[in-house]
Amino acid sequence: MEWLSDPFQVSFVRQALWAGILVSFLCALAGTWVVLRGMAFLGDAVSHALLPGVAIAALLGGSILAGAAAGAAAMALGVTALGRSPRLSQDTGIGLLFAGMLALGVIVVSHSRSFAVDLTGYLFGDVLAVRAEDLLLIGAALTLAALVSLLGHRAFTALTFDPRKAHTLGLRPGVAHAAMLGLITLAVVACFHVVGTMLVFGLLVAPPAAALLWARRVPAVMLGAALIGSAATAAGLLLSWHLGTAAGATITAVAVAAFFVSALARRLIGGAA
Repeated sequence: MEWLSDPFQVSFVRQALWAGILVSFLCALAGTWVVLRGMAFLGDAVSHALLPGVAIAALLGGSILAGAAAGAAAMALGVTALGRSPRLSQDTGIGLLFAGMLALGVIVVSHSRSFAVDLTGYLFGDVLAVRAEDLLLIGAALTLAALVSLLGHRAFTALTFDPRKAHTLGLRPGVAHAAMLGLITLAVVACFHVVGTMLVFGLLVAPPAAALLWARRVPAVMLGAALIGSAATAAGLLLSWHLGTAAGATITAVAVAAFFVSALARRLIGGAA
């Protein structure tokens, strides 16, 4: 039992656990729609779009969080604008913006090596360095995401399963799509400094995908994803402590492993039935 409890006797590990749980709930709210609508590529692109914003903010001595928000917002707006073109598929537009913004970020980083090492923390995160103000920020983002999810649930559901019916019902699918992009952007920006831009994508997709194998209703998928993400956080921190591995990467690896375990269990149960 000491093997299980000793790591969480340390204050910064407990703080990391609370941060991971908040991040898990936030990613569950946004990630459920990412998985249901097949927007995984978009989620990956938004998480990588933070790089040029973070790099430029660091170069100019500005707020890293504001830079990340600007980068993610630029990607979301770009996707919305290119999505209106009848000649380009959404995947093509996302791919163009993804490549362009990632290239811009690398160019900015390579231009000034003085802060390239510091950017590693923003790319890969440091969940063990979470401060009280970070918890407040994530908590505020979670509250806002819950409000958006509650108010937009009907429109999001109609947009996901029957866009034409959403238009017929006057639910304004264009506005719903923009709100959904905003929800994904909020989750990525609020979480990147905890698990990093490279790793937030795993928490955004893996727990909802695992929960979707068992749940049929959207709220149940969200709850299941939040619980799976929270369990992955606790297990990842525990393994990281004893194995000496990077905490954020270990949490994400456990979350992805949970999906494959869930898929295998579902297959076995389905086969037995």
